Amino acid sequence: MTTQEKGRSVTAEITHRTIKTNGINMHIAEAGKGPLVLMVHGFPELWYSWRHQIPAIAEAGFHVVAPDVRGYGDSDKPHEIEAYAMKEHLADFLGILDEAGEQQAVIVGHDWGAPMAWTSASLYPERYRAVVALSIPYLPRSPMPPIQMMKAMFQNNFFYILYFQEPGVAEAEFEADVDGSMRQFTWGASAEGRNIPGFANAMAGKPKDSKLFEGFPHMEGLPPWITEEEHAYYVEKFKKGGFRGPINRYRNMDRDWEQLPELQGKRIEQPALFIEGDKDGAATFAPKDPMKQFVTNLKMVSLDAGHWTQQEKPTQVNAEIISFLKSLPA
Repeated sequence: MTTQEKGRSVTAEITHRTIKTNGINMHIAEAGKGPLVLMVHGFPELWYSWRHQIPAIAEAGFHVVAPDVRGYGDSDKPHEIEAYAMKEHLADFLGILDEAGEQQAVIVGHDWGAPMAWTSASLYPERYRAVVALSIPYLPRSPMPPIQMMKAMFQNNFFYILYFQEPGVAEAEFEADVDGSMRQFTWGASAEGRNIPGFANAMAGKPKDSKLFEGFPHMEGLPPWITEEEHAYYVEKFKKGGFRGPINRYRNMDRDWEQLPELQGKRIEQPALFIEGDKDGAATFAPKDPMKQFVTNLKMVSLDAGHWTQQEKPTQVNAEIISFLKSLPA
């Protein structure tokens, strides 16, 4: 696979295989040789969300592995909601390290992959020597189960995480028109979408019984950082695999709170890099300042981007991640 950056072709062969980990079959994309870098995507994405990073980081001297997280793409998709608890994802990733024969890795995560990366680094410091998170900061364990807290906060107002709680409802909306859903979701969370009237209020400020895409402006085409061919790859995989597995992650937030009490007050001592888009709507409900007292060795970078940070600004993200990786002790 080849990606263009500032007119220079960066080429590294990305290979694909399926491994067994934590009782499931997991598809991984990988490239390069050297210290292991594990890259974890978010919702609704795939290993493909790192398509610009994998070749560049591999060329810089690292062994990059990017899985389709359980429930996504070509990985297994258990039906049970509890199969998507945080502890199951963490076990999946440890299995990747074991399969690679590596005692340690640097873990990189975006969107839901960011809490997975933070939690991995927090609970398994002996396995993760550093952590990189995009979009979602390290959030201390809440004083009460998060879904209960969101219900108290939003009451009669719509919030997408609460909308995702009832099995089958959000899936039906996404799957009724996968191409259109992915197109709207891509626009809505992008930097470009922030400048389009209607998107800002379409995710909030409507009654709680609204649907997710209700009120979204109808958009043709795509933002300039993603091609129709790239978009079609996502659509193909989600048409095949559906959205139940991906959305089940949201249905485990209270379960995670109950199952992982050891996260209370937990600090992250490893070197950490946090990359945010300054037009990322996630910042409105995931503030970054609280993490400063819990992540002791933290570098923070802000880019001119929306939520799809590594896809919107691949050159800058690659440079920041590679610089960070090369700064780590051997």
